[in-house]
Amino acid sequence: MASRGLVKYFSVKHWNLVSISSTGKFSFRAHHNCNCGQLFGSAVILASSRCILPDNQALSGFGNQTSKRNFHTSNRLLKKKDYYEILGVARNASAKDIKKSYFQLAKKYHPDTNKDPDAVKRFQEVSEAYEVLSDDGKRKEYDSWGATSEQMGMGGPPPGGNQGFGAQHWQFHSSIDPEELFRKIFGEGGFKSNNFGDDFADSQFGFGAAQEVSMRLTFTQAARGVNKEITVNVVDTCPKCNGSRTEPGTKAIRCHYCNATGFETISTGPFVMRSTCRYCNGTRMLIKFPCVECEGKGSNVQRKKVVVRVPPGVEDGQTVRLPVGNKELFITFRVDKSDYFRRDGPDVHTDAEVSLSQAVLGGTIRIQGIYEDHTVQISPGTSSHTRLRLSEKGLKKVNTTSGYGDHYVHIKVKVPKNLTEKQRALILAYAELEDDTPGIVRGITYKKDGNPNIDEQPLAGSEHHVSKDEGFLKKLKKTIFG
Repeated sequence: MASRGLVKYFSVKHWNLVSISSTGKFSFRAHHNCNCGQLFGSAVILASSRCILPDNQALSGFGNQTSKRNFHTSNRLLKKKDYYEILGVARNASAKDIKKSYFQLAKKYHPDTNKDPDAVKRFQEVSEAYEVLSDDGKRKEYDSWGATSEQMGMGGPPPGGNQGFGAQHWQFHSSIDPEELFRKIFGEGGFKSNNFGDDFADSQFGFGAAQEVSMRLTFTQAARGVNKEITVNVVDTCPKCNGSRTEPGTKAIRCHYCNATGFETISTGPFVMRSTCRYCNGTRMLIKFPCVECEGKGSNVQRKKVVVRVPPGVEDGQTVRLPVGNKELFITFRVDKSDYFRRDGPDVHTDAEVSLSQAVLGGTIRIQGIYEDHTVQISPGTSSHTRLRLSEKGLKKVNTTSGYGDHYVHIKVKVPKNLTEKQRALILAYAELEDDTPGIVRGITYKKDGNPNIDEQPLAGSEHHVSKDEGFLKKLKKTIFG
């Protein structure tokens, strides 16, 4: 094939064609090789006066003019990569989750820690995925069209949205070396630097300490207080290095990169920048052998049993703050309802039953209190729904150093349902003496004037009539004792 007047330039992403022709005709054969060195295809382009390129751009080559056109070397055999799947995150994952997942995978497949031959490839894949998903603009393009404008070899998104790109498969090669990307994000110290703003390492128990715990309590436990044990994730001093951040048997040395100042000075031409030392992270001490357990941070996530002191008088839904390890734990109490007590803030309400005779004649009853039992005086003539107040016998007030609520006792008169003959006779006898009964009482005969029919017999040889009460008592005695 003739190749007069033709110069070819090859790059990873594009072919650059420059034609200098005086004949108006040129032809060439070009072979494009992928990264792995396999031959995916070839193209033969013959042109007389015009050459129609794959992107529908015309390449003119008349006279002594010089023309240059770039076109993308996409290939349908290259499958689109799912960056979310590579990083193991959801499509709606936050930037922090993406960065955290990238660090975990980069740490796992980094050539310095993983000698598996496939580790290098996986390290490059997670770096490529992170470079796209960590950039808001690139991520938006990737979510919309399945590729970024850089991957498609274009300056921006295609006109008309994603139309015409559904069948295309794009291949992207990062312009940043994966190792350089790793150092750019996490510093020269690599795994030794503090990541994501956390000053502790994750472990088999999770990525962080528990922040809020719900604790269920009975009414009595909440009222009287209790020490209750729970198991939670806490951030505490590393048990292996005891907070030294170094492997046992080793120790940190004076950082010679920043001369133990914690800062380094970087000069770029006339500009001088002073920043935190990338090697010691400002600690002024360099750790060559960081503790594997806590990743050189001195503390990590641990699972411990913690005793929670529940203060007396806590309410349902109330939250307290408890220092646990190096962090604080918020505990929300869920208090069960009581079958006996009804709570109203620090006050409690209970019901108490009294007999008919206690209600009429008065007496005392024994009731259950929050912290102790109480003896309550029942005044004569007490009726149902009478409310008695026991001052400062309620719940302890949580938000004050001292003080208690009140205990309110609601009296209910218990009316007997089944009476013996004697009890019935007594009630009938009492009913005959009542003079303010609304309506009538069953079992009693009444005179025409509406008063009870009570016999009044004079005593033999007596000059005076017996009183009404004496006649009643005689009749009552006869009824009971015969």
